[in-house]
Amino acid sequence: MDTLSDFQNRCVLIIGDIMLDRYVYGDVRRISPEAPIPVLRATRRRVVLGGAGNVAKNVTALGARAILVGVVGDDAAAGEMLQAVGAATDGITLITATDPKRPTTVKTRFMSGSHQMLRLDEEVTDPVEGELAEDLLRAFAKGLEMADVVVLSDYAKGVLSDVVLPRAIAMARAAGRPVIADPKRADLAAYDRVTVLTPNELEVRTATGISAVDNDGAVAAGQAALDASGADAVLVTRSERGLTLVRRGHAALHLPTEAREVADVSGAGDTLVASFAIMMACDGDMANAARVANVAAGISVGKQGTATVSHAELVGMLHRQELLAIDDKFMGMETAQEQILAWRQRGLKVGFTNGCFDLIHPGHVRLLAKARGRCDRLVVALNTDASVRRLKGPSRPVQNETARATVMASMAAADLVMLFDEDTPLELITALLPDIIFKGADYREDQVVGGDVVKAHGGEVGLIDLEEGHSTTNIIRRMAPSHAA
Repeated sequence: MDTLSDFQNRCVLIIGDIMLDRYVYGDVRRISPEAPIPVLRATRRRVVLGGAGNVAKNVTALGARAILVGVVGDDAAAGEMLQAVGAATDGITLITATDPKRPTTVKTRFMSGSHQMLRLDEEVTDPVEGELAEDLLRAFAKGLEMADVVVLSDYAKGVLSDVVLPRAIAMARAAGRPVIADPKRADLAAYDRVTVLTPNELEVRTATGISAVDNDGAVAAGQAALDASGADAVLVTRSERGLTLVRRGHAALHLPTEAREVADVSGAGDTLVASFAIMMACDGDMANAARVANVAAGISVGKQGTATVSHAELVGMLHRQELLAIDDKFMGMETAQEQILAWRQRGLKVGFTNGCFDLIHPGHVRLLAKARGRCDRLVVALNTDASVRRLKGPSRPVQNETARATVMASMAAADLVMLFDEDTPLELITALLPDIIFKGADYREDQVVGGDVVKAHGGEVGLIDLEEGHSTTNIIRRMAPSHAA
């Protein structure tokens, strides 16, 4: 959530096929006497940015800035594009190369109610070469100076040609910018050295010959795409089956779709790419970027038409998910064992720590953060109220077990929260068999309860340096005089 507040400070450079999407709305009340075709009586017209321009619209709707680079013709449609940029938002900077020999790409849709009757495409898809390519790359270099991340928005209209594409990638990588490519080519080698490829299920199947319908297929297709492209990662978008992120040196990450009701999938891919790019510009965490992008795309498909997602909508949805996730982290033994098994099947390293955690203080926060940094998932076990009273005396705990578990579940470092009633967590550790058990460095390794059990199963004990000056007992002692008063 903190990352989303940084969106306003980020700038995404999009280069690719910019289009104008024209819509002509009207009524059909008769058939033409000239031919057996419906007659549309126009009542309303609308012009919006399309193609790479829709990615830019999504970037600015989410609160970041966008620089849009592409090719336009020397025609009236180019002027309309400028107007469309101004109408979309004040957060888009348009930098174009002009080709008097090719028209600005325009797609005109004739609509009767919600039904599309006809689409008219005005375009030239010849590869951009020669002086036009040089003009385009100069525009790209100008935008690169101001950008944090680059998106290659390829709609196979000729802008990202064999001349432009490799040089744009090389320039971005030399400048240290992450490069996200939304590919249309079947030959993924053309996207050599991009940071992340974002093909959909059809695109990755066309490129690799491997179906990504199920999780295993998505991983195999993603790995084949990695090998073919030389990318650092491949994010396969799988429609109602969610996303699969395949990275070098990491277990694959599968994310189920976040869509509750699907109204229209138009433009959801652009929403996903835009949100993923902004997240990569913020902290470079691909897994986190994929999760946020998945949520944004889920919001998008719940809207009619090619819709953008606002920053407020994304923050609101993520906040609701965080509140739900707090409850989801509470687990009993059987559910916890199933969850840990699922994590292990994904190749994740499971850590464990325990304590009373009566009053959470900075020492606790740092211990948990350090422990979570050494594993992929962290289980935190809390003593029940009865257990705390036996260990600490009748005046403890200050907060009951429900309150303590709720606070713990709200912490990002804790992935699973449990309660145990025994004096020690040995029974719990024996049942869960974590890969690593954490304790403060005031313990010796041979003093850590359950350490021998974990090590006997190939695990390890991790001792975390404690922050001096922080103690629940001392906090309570300092509070005592004020209570007496």
